[in-house]
Amino acid sequence: MPAPHIRHARSEDEEALRLIDRATWSPVHAVSPPPPDPDASFFRPHSGPAEHLVAELDGAVVGYVRLGHPTPLASNAHVRAIHGLAVADAARGHGAGRALVRGAVEEARRLGARRLTLRVLGTNTAALALYESEGFVVEGVQPEEFLLDGAYVDDVLMGRFTT
Repeated sequence: MPAPHIRHARSEDEEALRLIDRATWSPVHAVSPPPPDPDASFFRPHSGPAEHLVAELDGAVVGYVRLGHPTPLASNAHVRAIHGLAVADAARGHGAGRALVRGAVEEARRLGARRLTLRVLGTNTAALALYESEGFVVEGVQPEEFLLDGAYVDDVLMGRFTT
């Protein structure tokens, strides 16, 4: 199978992204409830196509990464954050997640960010391993920050420089 192609999202990607978001939701990696109404919009006014990169395999959208700012403060404008990453089950194991993380680092660098941060649940060992293998380090842990599916789960704060 060819390597995933990473590109900026377009408005016409919305349906595929909405379906991926719904299909991949799990308490293993999500702190919010399942996506609402199946017909709800994937893109939001503060998080449209410009804030998303998508992964394509054989011309089909198979995943996304959502980028944004960690805070609205001007003093924090040099930092970008990964606010979501999902890969369709059928595309897992083909490098789409890794390509999206690398694309996010490159996009943050292109936008002038010095750092890229993220939050990941301590139970999401696959994501932790991926992020660590791409140069992210654990910068903090908020123990038992979330109660998910009857269990307390740590919130792991990670980051890396973009240079």
